[in-house]
Amino acid sequence: MKVNKKKSKSITLKKHTIKLILFPVLMLLFYVVLLAVMPEKAIAAFKSSGKIFLNIIIPLGFVFILLVAFNLFLKPAHIVKFFGKKSGIKGIMLSSAAGIISMGPVYAWYPLLRELREKGAANSLMAIFINSRAVKPFLLPVMISYFSLRYVIVLTLVTMAGTIVAGYITGILSKD
Repeated sequence: MKVNKKKSKSITLKKHTIKLILFPVLMLLFYVVLLAVMPEKAIAAFKSSGKIFLNIIIPLGFVFILLVAFNLFLKPAHIVKFFGKKSGIKGIMLSSAAGIISMGPVYAWYPLLRELREKGAANSLMAIFINSRAVKPFLLPVMISYFSLRYVIVLTLVTMAGTIVAGYITGILSKD
């Protein structure tokens, strides 16, 4: 019986490895074919892909470091305490603040959010985190200069209230 489990794990690992390698290999083949057929467009596409890669590598690296730190230091009980369904106002405030100060593209945060979810974080608080990213402190002075302080305060408060409402609706609809 143990042999079957080992074989099953080995087959699953091989399938997972193939899935991980398949996309990059197919993209490389695509670029080679494109380079042979349309060299100018292939070079332009490769440069564009390179720029996108350089833009996301720093946030992805940061998220990777956070994932490693979370796995080393945070236990599921900690996650549930701070981001669980019963974390209350503390969880709302923490997820809101984390969303506001987070940087980089939102999809770079998805692996971390999935990891937190698997450890017991509430869907509503993850939605609050994602929605809170709409408020960016470094843009507030620019907004104030274009609009007014009153406008920016009202907009920020309405955005945060909407974020919390959307988070709770997400939690209810996703059976959080």
